[in-house]
Amino acid sequence: MKTNIPAGPIKPARLRAFLRACLLLLAALMAAPQTQAQQNGAPVKVGVFVIAPFVMQQSGQLTGFSIDLWNEIATRLHLQTRYVVEPSVNALFQTLRSGDADIAVSGLFYSVERDREFDFSYPIMEAGLRVMVRDTGDTTELTPLRSLGRLLISRTTLLWFAAALVLTVLAAHVVWIVDVLQARKLGEREPYFPGIIRALYWSGSTLLTQADEPRRLWISRGLALIWMFVGIVFVALYTAELTSNLTVQHIRGAINGPNDLAGKTVATLAGSSAVPWLHDHGAQVHEYMHNRDVYEALVKGEVDAVVLGSAGLSYIASHEGKGLVKMVGPEFNQNDVGFVFPVNSDLRRRVDGALLAMREDGTYQRIYNNWFGSEE
Repeated sequence: MKTNIPAGPIKPARLRAFLRACLLLLAALMAAPQTQAQQNGAPVKVGVFVIAPFVMQQSGQLTGFSIDLWNEIATRLHLQTRYVVEPSVNALFQTLRSGDADIAVSGLFYSVERDREFDFSYPIMEAGLRVMVRDTGDTTELTPLRSLGRLLISRTTLLWFAAALVLTVLAAHVVWIVDVLQARKLGEREPYFPGIIRALYWSGSTLLTQADEPRRLWISRGLALIWMFVGIVFVALYTAELTSNLTVQHIRGAINGPNDLAGKTVATLAGSSAVPWLHDHGAQVHEYMHNRDVYEALVKGEVDAVVLGSAGLSYIASHEGKGLVKMVGPEFNQNDVGFVFPVNSDLRRRVDGALLAMREDGTYQRIYNNWFGSEE
């Protein structure tokens, strides 16, 4: 029995069709995990970084403005959630790069640098940076007259005044003793009072200005010259001390807003949008990995100020930082805040749609008022 086996080369059209089918199958297999994750109920990996009031941990549970927003979005989109808590902003962005997170919801600022690498959602709020300082109880800015008053009653002035008083009393007694000896030679009597009063006046005025009357004896005149030299040195040293205090007060004076941060030590989160702004404006930047470390550095006096997002700082100032820290100056460097996705994420459009719907039906405003209060 003979079997007919087709011979000859495969036609090019059939080969191209076969290769095209293989490529389509491969593309479908590569896209399947993400599509199945959303359609089959696999949890969405939501990356978070703890920063009040967007994301907070209370009794082992996550809460906060961003958490409430996302939970509402997940309910509307029928999505399951698996939160991935990261220790820092940089670590949070790394989870997006590596695919360990599908979205980051910790209230992150938009920026040109981040836009080159990630996609952003519809804004969840518009906010800027604010300055926080220690609350020392001062409610008004120092005026020149008030600054002078503080210098006059400062510890430095009181110490120098005490030193001047001791030197004056000592010099007055030396002068009085010389006058007593001279009076005895002349057969006269020089009583302690009012002789010591005249000597005190002479020694004090000479210390601060110059001798107002010449002494009668050469030895007295010699002592007067020495005392005038001591007075010149004393006044020069005191003037230098006052100048130094005024300079330090000017450099480390009250911080009343972002324009006063040049040359100051300022704490912020590593990787936050405040870092490049502070460098550009001449501040000495101290970067911390954890939000809590930023505030502790300020309270302990390790830094002069803190610069972070206005929403987070306002929450701290009105809660655990009440009486310890305060906000100063206006909001600056305003920008949008939102959720962050890997580039070309299919989840972004669905989240944007839910956010817009929440704004239209009032759900967004209700959640916002719950955390930040109503403007009415």
